[in-house]
Amino acid sequence: MARSWYIVHTYTGYEQKIYRTINTLISENKLDPNVVIQVKVPTEEIVEVKNGKKQTRNSLLLPGYIMLELDLPQVGWKAVCSQIRAIQGVTGFVGVKPAEKPRPISPEEARNLLQQAGELKGEKSVRIKQSYEIGDQVKITEGPFATFSGAVEEVLADKNKLRVSVQIFGRATPVEVDLLQVEKI
Repeated sequence: MARSWYIVHTYTGYEQKIYRTINTLISENKLDPNVVIQVKVPTEEIVEVKNGKKQTRNSLLLPGYIMLELDLPQVGWKAVCSQIRAIQGVTGFVGVKPAEKPRPISPEEARNLLQQAGELKGEKSVRIKQSYEIGDQVKITEGPFATFSGAVEEVLADKNKLRVSVQIFGRATPVEVDLLQVEKI
């Protein structure tokens, strides 16, 4: 037996309910806690600027899916998997037919998903919802260039930054600003 992460497909919107159901089954000893180690519903934090105010909300990283860390035995895996599939809202394990033994995701995939969700040590990733394009006119609201306006030259989505061309002393100067420091004009 080896511990691995598996992805379970669910009805969209049922993720939290299934999470609670599996944890209840474990606490009532209807599911073996030595087989079902952990249940995760990976979420990410999204920061959005609306009307000049920052709004933070949590969003599902994988809508319609949950992650299970299982230590499936060689004999008796069918009973455990059938019990999980029988939960209302679960459609099955990803990538296999109901009669087949589930296949785990790779350790790298599991680590990436857990890291994005902030489950591993380190920083929880925060995604900034942005809708800026090259040429958009923006006003810088915070930082050393507050009150300057300019045109977006480059969108650096991976860094959550923009390169904006502003007029300083009569010359166009590119400055790099955080997405949360600007608003569209």
